[in-house]
Amino acid sequence: MQEKIIIYSALTRLWGNKQTTRKPHGSLVENGAGKMGDFTPEALAYIRSLGATHVWYIGLLEHATKTDYSSYGIRPDHPDTVKGQAGSPYAVKDYYDIDPDLAADTHERQREFDALIERTHRAGLRVLMDFIPNHVARTYHSDACPTGVEDLGATDDVQRAFSPSNNFYYLPDQALTLPLSTESSPYREYPARATGNDCFSPYPSINDWYETVKLNYGVDYCGGSGLHADPIPDTWVKMRDILCYWAGRGVDGFRCDMTELVPPAFWAWAIPSVRARYPETLFLAEIYQPHRYGEYLRAGFDYLYDKVGVYDFLVALGKGERNAADFTAVRDAVGADQAAMCYFTENHDEQRLASDFVFSSARQGFLATAVAALSGGNPLLLYFGQELGEQGMDTEGFSGRDGRTTIFDYWSLDKLQRLEAGHYTTAQLTAEEARLLSDYQRLATCYIDPIISSGAYYGLRPEGEGKAQVLAFVRSTSEGLYLIVANFAPTTTEVSLPLSADFFTTTGHKEGTAYRAIERMTEVVDFLCLTPLAPLRFTLTPHALKVYRLTAV
Repeated sequence: MQEKIIIYSALTRLWGNKQTTRKPHGSLVENGAGKMGDFTPEALAYIRSLGATHVWYIGLLEHATKTDYSSYGIRPDHPDTVKGQAGSPYAVKDYYDIDPDLAADTHERQREFDALIERTHRAGLRVLMDFIPNHVARTYHSDACPTGVEDLGATDDVQRAFSPSNNFYYLPDQALTLPLSTESSPYREYPARATGNDCFSPYPSINDWYETVKLNYGVDYCGGSGLHADPIPDTWVKMRDILCYWAGRGVDGFRCDMTELVPPAFWAWAIPSVRARYPETLFLAEIYQPHRYGEYLRAGFDYLYDKVGVYDFLVALGKGERNAADFTAVRDAVGADQAAMCYFTENHDEQRLASDFVFSSARQGFLATAVAALSGGNPLLLYFGQELGEQGMDTEGFSGRDGRTTIFDYWSLDKLQRLEAGHYTTAQLTAEEARLLSDYQRLATCYIDPIISSGAYYGLRPEGEGKAQVLAFVRSTSEGLYLIVANFAPTTTEVSLPLSADFFTTTGHKEGTAYRAIERMTEVVDFLCLTPLAPLRFTLTPHALKVYRLTAV
């Protein structure tokens, strides 16, 4: 049976943090941080209850920070090169080390990481971690790399803007000027190196990824002479070896950051090389350009982000800006690549669906998630806290009140703290939070059904006054069907679902067959007859979801 992959992603630094100070721009001492050890067997069982097959632990790698760990032999970072107090997990400072914030005993952070891997596997879950291939922290230096491994940039010719053997791009004879200068001793970088978001200027702006340096994969951005991949660039070898290192430590797969900024040729070389040693390694690409999907799948990726397709459509539908009848065309626009699309409705880059900037409604967010989850056998990404209706409306510091859960600041989440205090039950949740969590867990019971994990999709077109905001489809195999009806309208809506002759031809189910229908969100049993002669009729309350499992009687 095909497995439906469900990835639960969590910012490791926030999970398990019991501090309640929540001081904007607060330090580690003031606001605290969660630890790897907080992913206890109890916590992992909870994650499993949401249908998860994988956990993506965000921010495991050591990254630039304003917290001083020099007493542990870790070089301090200049404050001007760090966003927030905690720093971005995507400004990696040492590809071979674990972030010290995450360890109960900083000296034992590598051992604690190994214990996390073992504990996760023992819970029946697989481990994903970030691979950030495009850029590193400006203060990058590995003090944990294996013996004989040469540091990035250690032998670069800094007088050359571009060289295939360099790890970085340089701006010869120009000093770097950062957009923020908070210290009496400004950060010095001479010659300046190109910034992570392809900014080849010594004056990156506040909107650039100014805290990072772009890695050189042999693409001559400076002289316009294209890709230099023969001989294999030094950066390729170093980054492939980093992937192998973590796979060798027990990591099951990698969520690859900003994949499109790294040439497909690297992936086509590196992924098979990793899989030659670790055949089951999963590769998920963060990607936003549909016209490039094919080349990255051919390069070896298992799955790709679906942001500009299903995600954007569901958000627009929930805001009343799209017609539900367009969903099937949007879903199927990628053709045969649909099975490789990783759907999500929240992640660390996007605004929370329950925030004031999107739906202001966790219930509507659940509806969008249910549609994404049930409309294909392809993977689904869940972001921690969305199952509790987390809003992301705190003013944490660098992140600000932007509808996102900060990745830059030391912080804690009240909803998570109450969940953990109640031993991952609804004991300390509000009635609304408890109902939402229960619905996410009920939804999860559908994922293992072969009809959902591998059945065919057939889009339906509701009729009636509220049809523009009612989305309906069927998933089917020869064993039965799922009928999903979702009302995105904030009002009670009556619709009918006509079933055409094409529906029966395509699904292979016979006209006039009677079905026992279990509504999976309530376990209420009904009986339905599917026929082109009479449409199915539904009265749907605001933001209602109906998930019927149909079995012929």
